[in-house]
Amino acid sequence: MLVSVLILTLLLAVLQVAVYVHVRNVVVASAQEGARYAANADVPSAVGAPRAVEIVGRATSVQTARGLSCTSGEESDTSGLRLVVVRCSGSVPALLASLGNVLPLSATGRALKEGA
Repeated sequence: MLVSVLILTLLLAVLQVAVYVHVRNVVVASAQEGARYAANADVPSAVGAPRAVEIVGRATSVQTARGLSCTSGEESDTSGLRLVVVRCSGSVPALLASLGNVLPLSATGRALKEGA
């Protein structure tokens, strides 16, 4: 009995790590895609954040996307080029519902603004 509890706990821990890595990869890719989309000519930089949240919602779940806070804007890099930057932060849902969202997550995507 005691061994089965230990094995179950270990299994849940491994599954939680897998969920965290998957969601983190999706959020990073979504932030990058949002930045690339907003970097197009004649597209305002502010649309990058909603685009990233939309992609996360399609790739994972609407609940995960609601748990994210994304912002987008323009910055200059060290050489003076204009970059569109999308930053997303939030938390990853835990496998055990009683724990809630306890694993923090942040991602940043950058793309060179066209016509800059």
